Formats: sequence, C-alpha cells, structure tokens
Amino acid sequence: MKKFMSKVQRFMESEDGPTAVEYAVMLALIIVVCLVAIGNLGRSANSAFVEINDRLTTDGGF
Repeated sequence: MKKFMSKVQRFMESEDGPTAVEYAVMLALIIVVCLVAIGNLGRSANSAFVEINDRLTTDGGF
C-alpha cells in the first residue's frame, strides 16, 4: 500500500498530467479552427462555381 501511495504522490507532484491536458485542449482548438476554415473555404468555392455556372447559362455559353 505504501508503494502505491508513493506512486500516487509522485504523479500528483509531477507536471506531466497538466501538460497533457493543455496539449489536448490546444489540439481540440486547432481542430475546431481547421474545421471552420475548411467550411468557409468550401462555401466560398461553391459560391464561385455557382456564379460561373450562372454566367455561362445566362450568356448562352462560351
């Protein structure tokens, strides 16, 4: 039991746990930013293709 308690105490005193949590939070934020950027890029590309299609169909093609 003493060995287990000393391991628990050593873990609580080390900074590995909080560091891992901080990295996980940063990774989650990076993923959210990437998803938002990809979504905006997709909408922008879709808008450009729709505009090109509209111009081609209203102008009679080439």
